Amino acid sequence: MERTIFFIIVGIVVLDFLVERILDALNAVRVNTSLPERFKGFYDEQKYKQSQEYKKVKDQFGLLVSTLSFLALIALLWFEGFAWLDEFWRQYTSNEILLSLLFFGSLGLVADLLSTPFAYYNTFVIEDRFGFNKMDIKTFITDKLKGWLLGVVIGGGLLALIVLFYQAAGDYFWLIAWIVITLFSIFMTMFYSTLIVPLFYKQTPLEDGPLREEIENFAKKAGFKLDNIFVINGSKRSAKSNAYFSGLGPKKRIVLFDTLIENHSKEELVAVLAHEIGHYKKKHTLLNVILSVVQTGILLYVLSLFIDNPLMSGALGADQPSFHMGVLAFSLLFTPINFILGFLMNKLSRKFEYQADEFAGKQYSAEALKTALKKLSADNLSNLHPHPAYVSVYYSHPPVMQRLEYLDQFEKTD
Repeated sequence: MERTIFFIIVGIVVLDFLVERILDALNAVRVNTSLPERFKGFYDEQKYKQSQEYKKVKDQFGLLVSTLSFLALIALLWFEGFAWLDEFWRQYTSNEILLSLLFFGSLGLVADLLSTPFAYYNTFVIEDRFGFNKMDIKTFITDKLKGWLLGVVIGGGLLALIVLFYQAAGDYFWLIAWIVITLFSIFMTMFYSTLIVPLFYKQTPLEDGPLREEIENFAKKAGFKLDNIFVINGSKRSAKSNAYFSGLGPKKRIVLFDTLIENHSKEELVAVLAHEIGHYKKKHTLLNVILSVVQTGILLYVLSLFIDNPLMSGALGADQPSFHMGVLAFSLLFTPINFILGFLMNKLSRKFEYQADEFAGKQYSAEALKTALKKLSADNLSNLHPHPAYVSVYYSHPPVMQRLEYLDQFEKTD
């Protein structure tokens, strides 16, 4: 039976890889060499060709990285590398909590170290070649170190608690773990911008002036209490632009990248923020939190049904059943379900994006938002013609051409 589960796991890993490559191939061959009429004045012919070259280079690099990752995973499964790592740490401790921390910690560290050359190449060769990278080596290294620190403190802390609950609560560990993870998720939703973002970026309140006044006037008109408007120094790492909404209740805030402010007019910026406010007014943030909580609860419950089965650890070659080997086997077996959940969540997310666009188009200006979207796409060299199948699986936002067409209907309200 263990061999059967093993081959099911291998089959799932292979099938997942093949599906991803098929979707990548469909997306790669979908090329339109003529500049869309909508984007004339935002792209010139040279820049449009550059956007297609950027997509091609990123696709080729992504294929290399994903293929190497796939081969590494197959090798670890076939030659019982996970079981070897489990036995290695058992030489030093039999404490289940410490074993899980050492197992996943060393696995994550090695994976990150092996991926670092590829991350370096992507940042300092590909992104630099197309004018996006603004990061220096010092920032690259310090970001890595900070990421490891957060992984140890947050990831390690949560893992230790979950294993502790597993040992103490038995069949009901999933319920206690669910409550703790839910509380932690809500806490991070509220305080992420206050606690985590400052480790990587500098945030400053948007200074008084015409832009802040226009934003506050719109927020008041929309019935949205907004006290926290921040600017983030995204230009320290990339020339790409972004804006986002975070937090709940009194901790909600809107964050603008400095690159966004530099490249857009006051009206375009307010339109972008109107879109973000639309997410809040439509309760998308709250719904996403609720869905995430429900999804986590279901995942933990299903995990609790399998985690005690020694066949799970045995399928990966382990002589002794353990929490960490059971979790690893379960996560691999869960891949198809995770794929389906990701597909459904992205479909819902794209619906939310249309609703936020509609809010901005009706309440502020569809034309200003359309102009902002065109500029963002041109500045970020976005793919204007992704394959529909690729979009359905991977895109949390609708393609920009579809968003522009959707916004057309609201122009008359400007």
